[in-house]
Amino acid sequence: MMMMLSTRAVAGAGAQRCCAAVPHRCVATRMEGDASETSAMLDRWTSHAQLKDWVQRTVALCGPSRVHLCDGSQEEFDEMCHSMVASGTAVKLSDDKRPGSYLACSNPKDVARMEKRTFICSETKDDAGPTNNWESPATMHKKLDNLYQNSMRGRTLYAIPFCMGPLGSDISYNGVEITDSPYVVANMKIMTRMGSKVLEQLGSNQPFVPCLHSSGMPLGPGKQDVAWPCNPDNAYITQFPGSHSIQSFGSGYGGNALLGKKCFALRIASVLAREQGWLAEHMLILGLTNPEGKKIYVAAAFPSMCGKTNLAMIQSHMPGWKVETVGDDIAWMKFGQDGRLYAVNPEAGFFGVAPGTSMKSNPNAMLSLRANTIFTNVAMTADGDVWWEGMTDKPPKHMTTWQKQQWQPGMQAAHKNSRFTAPASQCPCIDPAWEDPKGVPISAILFGGRRESLVPLVFQSFDWSHGTFLGTAVSSEATAAAVDPLDKIRHDPFAMLPFCGYNMADYFQHWLDIGKNAPNKAFLPKIFHVNWFRKGENGKFMWPGYSDNMRVLKWVFDRVTRPYVADNAARTPIGWVPTSSALDLNGLESAGHMMPQLLNVNRPAWLGEVDNLRTYYDRTFGDRLPLGIRDQLNNLERRLKSDA
Repeated sequence: MMMMLSTRAVAGAGAQRCCAAVPHRCVATRMEGDASETSAMLDRWTSHAQLKDWVQRTVALCGPSRVHLCDGSQEEFDEMCHSMVASGTAVKLSDDKRPGSYLACSNPKDVARMEKRTFICSETKDDAGPTNNWESPATMHKKLDNLYQNSMRGRTLYAIPFCMGPLGSDISYNGVEITDSPYVVANMKIMTRMGSKVLEQLGSNQPFVPCLHSSGMPLGPGKQDVAWPCNPDNAYITQFPGSHSIQSFGSGYGGNALLGKKCFALRIASVLAREQGWLAEHMLILGLTNPEGKKIYVAAAFPSMCGKTNLAMIQSHMPGWKVETVGDDIAWMKFGQDGRLYAVNPEAGFFGVAPGTSMKSNPNAMLSLRANTIFTNVAMTADGDVWWEGMTDKPPKHMTTWQKQQWQPGMQAAHKNSRFTAPASQCPCIDPAWEDPKGVPISAILFGGRRESLVPLVFQSFDWSHGTFLGTAVSSEATAAAVDPLDKIRHDPFAMLPFCGYNMADYFQHWLDIGKNAPNKAFLPKIFHVNWFRKGENGKFMWPGYSDNMRVLKWVFDRVTRPYVADNAARTPIGWVPTSSALDLNGLESAGHMMPQLLNVNRPAWLGEVDNLRTYYDRTFGDRLPLGIRDQLNNLERRLKSDA
């Protein structure tokens, strides 16, 4: 029996007259086996034959009841939010407190990245490398095809055209995500450039990354839906480097479902970057301007819990100095015609961790959340606002936890990985060039970890190859319970450990090759290493951090813009370290007596670090470790043993 099919164009009264020229949103209700109406809709939506074929095949595989081809309009976003409210997925927050904002709460089994269920499906296991889970493409496709079979029964299939990076930029790249989740559609509207303009960019034959997502919970006759559909026991988050494609099943949360984020912008993009000679990095981008109006751009990579978002949105208390945000999480960098390395933020929004974010720790982030934000797994106050641990000194007396229970003292109000999704355009310190299609020129790159001893507050590499070595050595202290010395340090090279889409040893070589093949080596960014977390003998942090990290950024600025000034840095075996008077400590004189220890290079301790790194490299990468990295380690050892 056939159901009456209908299409709806949102373009208005003239839609039918111009629909062949202007892509627009269409919705159809369909029955299994009827592809004619979907085909007609697709013809009106896009002229891209490969895209139409992929959508048709996915509809046939997943068996949805409806098909919705997205246009990225505000009306569509509102529809998604109303749908989430009607299904119990989300609640609308008070327009007096958070205009245009919503709170969604997930299944307690679906709250974070699923690293054990995340796979790089390259042709060989060696290509995926020792830091990734691997399965062959053929085996994984067979497994997923069985799971996707009729997985969207009773639901709507949404097709989302999106662009990672500013529209019209040659650094940007297009994608299309198919999903059965209105939560994903709404979040992708904030996190990407999404809709009809992307279809115009795709034209009839431009490449795109196909991203397929299903919550994995089909609806049959008499089956009751739930507020947060998911199937975590059968979840897979899979990347296929050979076909530049992504497939995700069973999770509706965060980067498991918003496939433009880590899956595309890092794992698949890192593969594209290697093939095409650019960099896709887990880095913030900020603009730094001195009192004379001179400006540079800085990229920085930190593992989690190392202050990355706080640095991206830092408020300067130093007279005349200004910091502006281009991006807080991911940077794509390509060489421009002038030989400099230009970066774009491929995302259009912030998908940040809520707990610990406050007007004290990151006021610019808090101001970015004042409206038009989707919150996930935070608490809701009695007056229709949100709250999480660390947001204020005292919690509200009356609120509902993320698990929809009445909060009592001692209870966890928000999940530790609760999130906010907010438009980057709402950030008070957004950089004027954050959407410039040509990107911003990067003058400095920072790496950093969380080390309580050994690593100085800041130091500069000798050159690009040495800086690449510093990126491979990024690490943080692990738990005190670790017995093996190697286990006491958690290595996270380039802060890319969970996000590199191929063998990380080859990724190290790619960084070395970028420096070797740079069109103008004089324009390569200077590379630095920072450590805000060094502790004294009393167990307390020696450096105040937060806004005072601006003092370190000022030294970085000076090293980039005045590289031949001899009195602001001293050469040491590990790199260039600030001299005792080089850091501006005006207003922070109390830290002056700590500077010798903060900047100290302890040679015996660093020789122990060399041994640790050598063991880590050998155990993890073996003979695949690039010779250039091994040479850098050996050179460091020689310098440490030398009297020079």
